[in-house]
Amino acid sequence: MYYVGVDVGGTNLKAGVVDEQGRIISKVDCPTQVERGHEAVVENMAHLALKAIEKAGITLDDVKSIGVGIPGVLDPRTGRVPFCTNLGWHDVPVIQLMQKVIDKPIYVDNDATVATLAENVAGVSAGAKSSVFLTLGTGVGGGVVIDGKVYSGAHGVGSELGHMITVAGGEKCTCGNRGCWERYASATALIRMGTEAAKKHPESILNKAENISAKTVIDAAKAGDKAALEVFDEYTEHLAVGLVNIINFIDPEIIAIGGGVSAAGEFLVKPVREKLAKKVFYKAMPYARVELATLGNDAGIIGAAMLGR
Repeated sequence: MYYVGVDVGGTNLKAGVVDEQGRIISKVDCPTQVERGHEAVVENMAHLALKAIEKAGITLDDVKSIGVGIPGVLDPRTGRVPFCTNLGWHDVPVIQLMQKVIDKPIYVDNDATVATLAENVAGVSAGAKSSVFLTLGTGVGGGVVIDGKVYSGAHGVGSELGHMITVAGGEKCTCGNRGCWERYASATALIRMGTEAAKKHPESILNKAENISAKTVIDAAKAGDKAALEVFDEYTEHLAVGLVNIINFIDPEIIAIGGGVSAAGEFLVKPVREKLAKKVFYKAMPYARVELATLGNDAGIIGAAMLGR
């Protein structure tokens, strides 16, 4: 049996056919064009799924279900998407609209949550009964898998890990609160901290960059720049604080880290692991391994498809 995953982004739609083991059999994509409105976009999602099925050389009868990952949430009480900021959606009946085109079971969940499921099925967390996935990008996205199933909470809005408040009264977040973890552990945070450090340290090689990015800060730290090293040390400290909260609360087997900042590889995870070892509550007991995610851009398709498994 096969499953279809649809990965919905503000710029592009991607769909793919996935087998029981989480292997992608076929992939297709097209522009999202959100300005056309939600009905046109959802219809496109359905037709893209059918196109992926055709490209795989199978029929709709061979497909068990369709899964969709969105940058928002599904209300389990209504089966509708109450809001999806990046797409400009409000109270959209995604499942109902897709089933007008495809008569199959359809599942919808948050994009970070489905990426978590993907890593748990076919990535670095494969075989783990419980795992957490974090994506360190513009914000901090996340998801939780418990006993092989994604956990989204009683109201479908669980595992918003980036909005744990880790610094009371801290930096203002886009959500309206202050001190959210993503204000300190995202690529955006690294850019802010690097920009501030460059102003304080005119001798830093950070000032040679036309525009400071997360990669700029990481590369400067790797080169031994003192200001960049201080920033990166502070950044990994904030990352470790959030991770230890997750470990103490959920006690997962593994935490997978993805997103743009994860491209730093061992340069990122090595200091995080060292700081975690000093912070975990039960120091004499095993605790979650921190590893780099492995599926990259395919995680959205694989995880969405696996919602129906």
